Amino acid sequence: MPTARRGIQSVGIGFRVLAALAAEPAAATLGAVATRAGLSASQAHRYLASLVAAGMAAQNAASGRYELGPQAIQIGLAALARTDIFAEADPAIAAFTRETGRTTLVAARGPLGPTIVRWHPGSIPVITSLAVGSVLPLLRSATGHAFLGFMSEEEIAAALAQDNARDRRKAGIDIAAIRSRVRKAMAASVDEMLIPGLRATAVPILDIQNRAALVVTAIATSAFPRNEDAAIVRRLQAVCRNLTERLGAPWR
Repeated sequence: MPTARRGIQSVGIGFRVLAALAAEPAAATLGAVATRAGLSASQAHRYLASLVAAGMAAQNAASGRYELGPQAIQIGLAALARTDIFAEADPAIAAFTRETGRTTLVAARGPLGPTIVRWHPGSIPVITSLAVGSVLPLLRSATGHAFLGFMSEEEIAAALAQDNARDRRKAGIDIAAIRSRVRKAMAASVDEMLIPGLRATAVPILDIQNRAALVVTAIATSAFPRNEDAAIVRRLQAVCRNLTERLGAPWR
């Protein structure tokens, strides 16, 4: 095998080892990295030694376990800094809207609460007062529920105080149940809760801190059969999962 080709193959295997290391939830043993990378322990050890020397991996002197090194972390942070989540999400959500016909909105957390920042009209018009710039209620919208599922306790307390000042119709709402349901299903749905005649399903796009950077919500009127909703949710989850992973975050 020519030297150049052999070198390229070695780089490819090195990246496999690095990807295996990144996929581990915590510092990993040599055996775990080797198994995930599809290599023998001796092969993985040689590549890990080179990665440690380059600062791409690090080995704990006490436990012998491996984790990402400072150089790998710097590269990852640089990639994240250059990622525009709005630019990444827009074409993906527009394609989802074209394929499904569902009106789709994208929301971010603004100073007043979940705020619509993008609106993609579907094949059947949705008559509503909602528009770009509208603030959605935290506890009475699918979008709000999706954000709620990935907020810290401190953030929830502050957001609820603000939400309560605008919307008093919250009697009997179990916040803990909402959060548990959203985190388990990776989606939130409401049926005519906010606007009569409309049902909505929201899916988060997570950041590396496991918070919802954006929430994407598909809206349906009675013109769309309910028996199609489950398939629509799965498609939306696939889109949001892909965007989450492009942000360098785990989906669950």
